[in-house]
Amino acid sequence: MGNNEKASGKLTKTELDWILYDVGNSAFILLTTTILPIYFSYLAGLSGISEVDYLAYWGYAASIATLLVAFIGPVCGAIADKKNFKKKVFAVSMLVGVAGCAALAVPKHWLAFLVVFVIAKVGYNASLVFYDSMLPDVTTPEHLDSVSSHGFAWGYIGSCVPFIISLVFVLFYEKIGISMITAMLIAFLINAGWWFLMTVPLLKNYKQRFYTEEAEGEKNVVMGSLTRLSGTFRDLKNNKGILIFMLAYFFYIDGVYTIIEMATAYGSALGLDSQGLLLALLLTQIVAFPFALLFGRAARHFQTHKLIKLCIVAYLCIALFAIQLDKQYEFWILAVCVGMFQGAIQALSRSYFARIIPPEKSGEFFGIFDICGKGASFLGTAFMGMFAQITGRSNSGIIVLAVMFVIGYFLFGKAVKLNQEKA
Repeated sequence: MGNNEKASGKLTKTELDWILYDVGNSAFILLTTTILPIYFSYLAGLSGISEVDYLAYWGYAASIATLLVAFIGPVCGAIADKKNFKKKVFAVSMLVGVAGCAALAVPKHWLAFLVVFVIAKVGYNASLVFYDSMLPDVTTPEHLDSVSSHGFAWGYIGSCVPFIISLVFVLFYEKIGISMITAMLIAFLINAGWWFLMTVPLLKNYKQRFYTEEAEGEKNVVMGSLTRLSGTFRDLKNNKGILIFMLAYFFYIDGVYTIIEMATAYGSALGLDSQGLLLALLLTQIVAFPFALLFGRAARHFQTHKLIKLCIVAYLCIALFAIQLDKQYEFWILAVCVGMFQGAIQALSRSYFARIIPPEKSGEFFGIFDICGKGASFLGTAFMGMFAQITGRSNSGIIVLAVMFVIGYFLFGKAVKLNQEKA
């Protein structure tokens, strides 16, 4: 890693390879948060599923996927911290996600479709545990904020390429002369292929710099990893700064991921135009690109924790606005506002966490981090589904998200204070 490159702010090849995976996997998450809910609505409609139940079932499926990763993430992360293991487990989880994405073209019944979706989502989420834990390996501590922000920024704009191509087939399949199902098949294959190709440079060139040494007499990798993981959980009791940050992250990121997961489904359930929803969410990706880079640059001049607090307050305002949302133009306003802070809050939280944990245990710590992050979003998606069914109103669950942002804000402030005292 050359000093001249770093002095000029130029990204190294290792950092670029790492960032490319964000470009690849973001295509899948953009697909699942925009086109997939509309296609699932189409399949559910064929079986006579109501709009309220459709939103609930989609939320439950997303919750199951994130909950599964919450359980397996820490164990896999601990295994990944062994020397030369991280790339292997990352590759396996990525391939499960890519294969699942392509396989979404097969089911024609809504329930079978949800099963394949859960498998693909588990592969995607698991790969991010290992991907995030690679961050200390690919850059230096002083550039964590910048590289993490570049990952999200280029992920947002890069994912627009396969999305726009897919959108042409999905929106204009009748004019092209194909069926809706054929259009979706093409979209799934395009996004799966993009995801895989963007991963190849990282698989070829990544080198694990930080790892845990094998304990004397340790033969079983899984049992040894479980033993180390239990030790890490015990250590958290003595490191309240990290522990409370995880709790804070659990609450505020729950709202962020729920909004990402449920935006299109929520808009569809409110009866908003499908084409307008897709274009609005494409705008979110475009807006997110410069703002993620802007916040990454701002982190050079302002303390990271202050920027994270700003993002939490902004998301609280977004949630409050979404409660009364019932018009198409309001959804466009929401899309722009989400784009301004979506990449920043994720990127800065990731780099802040990487800075306060021991780098040689990044796999297991990011595995636990994933419980508090993507694993947490099962609460938001489940609550949205539950409240929609109980009240018969699709926007009732948003109130819960607003409360979670408030709790997350105050816990985060406490965590920052503890980490500063320890430093």
